[in-house]
Amino acid sequence: MDTEQIVRKESMEVVDDDGHQRTGTVWTATSHAITAVIGSGVLALPWSVAQLGWTIGPATLVACAYITYYTANLLSDCYRSPDGKRNYTYMHVVRSCLGARDVFVCGIAQYTLLWGSMIGYTITVAMSMMAVERSNCFHHKGPNAKCGASGNLYMIIFGLVEILLSQFPNLEKITVLSVVAAAMSFTYSFIALALCIAKFASHGSIKGTLLGVKITGDVSASTKVWQSLQALGNIAFAYTYSMLLIEIQDTLKSPPPENKTMKRATRYGIGVTTMFYVSLGCVGYAAFGNTVVGNILTGFYNPFWLVDIANIAVVIHLVGAYQVYGQPIYAKYEEWLANKWPESAFFHNVYAIRSFKFTLCKLVFRTAFVVLTTLIAMMLPFFNAVVGLLGSVAFWPLTVYFPVTMYMTRNKIKRGHNQWFALQALSVAALLVSLLAAIGSVADIAQRLKHATIFKTQL
Repeated sequence: MDTEQIVRKESMEVVDDDGHQRTGTVWTATSHAITAVIGSGVLALPWSVAQLGWTIGPATLVACAYITYYTANLLSDCYRSPDGKRNYTYMHVVRSCLGARDVFVCGIAQYTLLWGSMIGYTITVAMSMMAVERSNCFHHKGPNAKCGASGNLYMIIFGLVEILLSQFPNLEKITVLSVVAAAMSFTYSFIALALCIAKFASHGSIKGTLLGVKITGDVSASTKVWQSLQALGNIAFAYTYSMLLIEIQDTLKSPPPENKTMKRATRYGIGVTTMFYVSLGCVGYAAFGNTVVGNILTGFYNPFWLVDIANIAVVIHLVGAYQVYGQPIYAKYEEWLANKWPESAFFHNVYAIRSFKFTLCKLVFRTAFVVLTTLIAMMLPFFNAVVGLLGSVAFWPLTVYFPVTMYMTRNKIKRGHNQWFALQALSVAALLVSLLAAIGSVADIAQRLKHATIFKTQL
């Protein structure tokens, strides 16, 4: 009998060495990866390239892609401890490789990003639906019509949908939703790229400048600096992936070894998304130049039906991505609560309505969590600023520091070795980028709060 698996003869089900049945393959993992990576961040890439210009913008896109791919491979090798024991979550890996001291910091960074991404997705869904409403208004009433739209109703509807979907028990049970979401990400990415290409073809000249948005009467020197730093965070956020890698890897069946399968999925997922990112970021900037809007899809009105399809695809994609990001949070606090009150029926009794099974804990706390997330999104409807802050918070600790440190610890790379110097240099560079991006995003949010109206989302 394979040491990696136990075969239950009575049911003929293949069960892994820890007693769990896993069915994931390289293709399901790739779907999860694409769903996790391609999100609201892709819509801000043309704006981000515009802030950095032709010299730094494209180079930053490629550099972040390579760093994410490289460190993701390091992280996938840490899924199993040296003794062969599985680590089911990112924090389990940190605890196994670095000890309990680092788990707290990791948990704050990981779950802040996951929750923040859910807030950002709620904002993005509202903006996409507002864009659909405004596009149809212009189509029927003319381009000079007053076409306003409120995002609050769309956020509430999105929240209600996510309350229902949040009752799925775990990440493996939403594979179909994740596959559909990945397909939708391709749809709106292709449409956005096609619209940018058409816009570029309409004037036939490459717009933009080497250093990006220029300092003018409308753009002060400080604004230029803050927005350039914020753009770094936007690009970093576009590649947020490592914090979900272990959870995705834990869905993979074995053999073949999970790390080999995960590396293939990472290569496919990041490879595909990078092609989209570089293409959309650069073509979008070439088409609009320094006047490109923060969410690229809101810059188009015609053909209205194609723009509507793209925005609806964004909504469908984020419905699934919201759950990919939310399930690890649900699992973590539910595990903690269940262990704290092992005898409580509220946390342990399973109820069933036909084929739907649930606990009162899941029903109450997941609903409350989605409601709170929706309320925060309604209070802070700043798309680019929120995206940039999330990217800055997560990029260094989750994408670089922990994977690099755990890899060096696990493989006993000694201080002073050439590989040690190279990995430490990478970590320090990523830290500087994260700090600068955080400063820029916080400054932008502070400026926007001076002129913003709470619970009012604007395109």
